[in-house]
Amino acid sequence: MYLGIDLGTSELKLVLLDRQHRLVASVGERLTVQRPAPLHSEQSPADWWDAMARAMARLQAGQAAALAQVRAIGLSGQMHGAVLMDAAGEVLRPAILWNDGRSGAECAELEAACPRLHAIAGNLAMPGFTAPKLLWVRRHEPEVFAKTATVLLPKDWLRFMLTGERVGEMSDAAGTLWLDVAERRWSAEVLAACGLTEAQMPRLVEGSEASGTLRPELAARWGLPAGVIVAGGGGDNAASAVGIGAVRPGEGFVSLGTSGVIFLTSDRFRPNPASAMHAFCHALPGTWHQMSVMLSAANGLSWVTRLVGAASEGALLEQVAQLTPQQRERAPLFLPYLNGERTPHNNPHAQGSFFGLTNEHDAAALGWSVIEGVTFGLLDGWHALGVQPGEVAGLTLVGGGARSGLWAQLLADAIGVPMVTRHGGEAGGALGAARLAWLADGGTLDQVCPAPEIAATFSPDPAETARLAARHARFRALYRAVAGLFPVG
Repeated sequence: MYLGIDLGTSELKLVLLDRQHRLVASVGERLTVQRPAPLHSEQSPADWWDAMARAMARLQAGQAAALAQVRAIGLSGQMHGAVLMDAAGEVLRPAILWNDGRSGAECAELEAACPRLHAIAGNLAMPGFTAPKLLWVRRHEPEVFAKTATVLLPKDWLRFMLTGERVGEMSDAAGTLWLDVAERRWSAEVLAACGLTEAQMPRLVEGSEASGTLRPELAARWGLPAGVIVAGGGGDNAASAVGIGAVRPGEGFVSLGTSGVIFLTSDRFRPNPASAMHAFCHALPGTWHQMSVMLSAANGLSWVTRLVGAASEGALLEQVAQLTPQQRERAPLFLPYLNGERTPHNNPHAQGSFFGLTNEHDAAALGWSVIEGVTFGLLDGWHALGVQPGEVAGLTLVGGGARSGLWAQLLADAIGVPMVTRHGGEAGGALGAARLAWLADGGTLDQVCPAPEIAATFSPDPAETARLAARHARFRALYRAVAGLFPVG
């Protein structure tokens, strides 16, 4: 039995996985985000630990026998967050999260201070990454910066609480900008540009390696055996890839969660920072991945659902499905940048926009425009990945938006490759974390990481691909026309 822990932004999720690949149990505890000032996004690590305690108590109440058989624990979680600890292991301030935008000025400072940043980290400096957050703390909270003995990513702080070990792993560390991604080790050069040293970084392991063992007192409290291994784990997207079996070159997924992601596994480091594409280590040894990211995906559908007063996202999509091809063709174009944009524009000031509204447009037309606009944003990211024809045979669709067959078909038509949904794909990073625990316990890649059974396949329609290409060209022209009009203050 293997326990997977996924520390998300809005929920902490636990799953129990047995050796027949059955999800024996799943529990979740909600989390909230604090926004004490414009662009700020924070959480208290103590709230994560409280959620962990509640979730384990629920598991223990319903699955005591399964917990007694757990051999290893895996960790997944939100990337890029900064947990600052003093020499005694005490947290110095609330964690600054991945979607915090306060450090724009510090990004420019880092790029100037470290001219080789792109070659080392494989990524542009963006406010979402961890390194600029520490530069912001150094400037605005110097007393906190001076006391900082260790910087941990969110899931790695949970590991510290579980094991007492200050350990990170490659996929999450690659999202800090402090990692030499090709060499899979901390970069003294980038750390120095931030006023930090390797002594303030956690020890690194691969995601499928053991990082420590569960504290005896926690094992006794939760009814787990003594000596349970805690695996390195992975950042949320890398762990999700392990969960759906995207572990070999050319395998990947599209995530329609709050944000949107296209993830492709690679056997080498393939950076393209000029297009704001992310090139990170995978959670498996000798493996990397490319990733395009947009900051509003299913979030956009939730927004327009509220805007038009629909009963639910599903109800609005039912109306959208009734539109004729001609009505879809006449629908407004929508720029989906409700929270700024990352790949390929790297524009935190980008905003959403409807273009081409007329009296004929109704809730269904706006709903179509939003899912089409998000799809076009993902298509821009797909182009940034530089995929060659025939290199990718298909992509797995995950996230809340994957429940919509309409949206799945739209993505297949726009990108031009088949989309599949899989049974159990909703387990996401928690399932991947459990699989990484299994690998750390001696399991083999073929044994542990098969792709789950396909639930549905959506093949591209060449005629629709051509029609959408024309709409996409107008979408890109619209962005170019208005990009200079977004407020920057």
